[in-house]
Amino acid sequence: MNNSIQREVTFPQPREAVWAALTTREMLAEWMYPNDFEPRVGHQFTFQVPPNPKMNFEGLTVNCEVLECDPPRESDDKTSVGGRLVFSWTVGGPVVDTRVSFQLLRDGAGTRMLFEHTGFDLLQPYADQAFAGAGYGWAKMLKQLGEVLKR
Repeated sequence: MNNSIQREVTFPQPREAVWAALTTREMLAEWMYPNDFEPRVGHQFTFQVPPNPKMNFEGLTVNCEVLECDPPRESDDKTSVGGRLVFSWTVGGPVVDTRVSFQLLRDGAGTRMLFEHTGFDLLQPYADQAFAGAGYGWAKMLKQLGEVLKR
């Protein structure tokens, strides 16, 4: 049994600004975690989730690979295309070979972002806790993304 986390978020900034926050290593670290990301299909990278002693959490490394990286652009007929980033997300335990995707759509002068984290196997031990934790974490990080974009 698989489940997914889905969010739709609207930002007043154009797609290019949101894309930069998703694909620039330094900006990505501001709203997510320290990383060695490069916006290139096939690039393997990690996120370093820091420890939180108050929660008795030792930190962890998330192993990822860029699966799709299609920057936003205008087509010949002036319609917007691209704006899609997908990477694998593997931590271990019940979070093995999951996928994170971002689709950026033009929304007036701003951007509507469709986010999805798929592939959770809820039949694995502790999967419910991992799924709930991921949902909480993504809500927090996407809120932080909005704050980074405001600057």
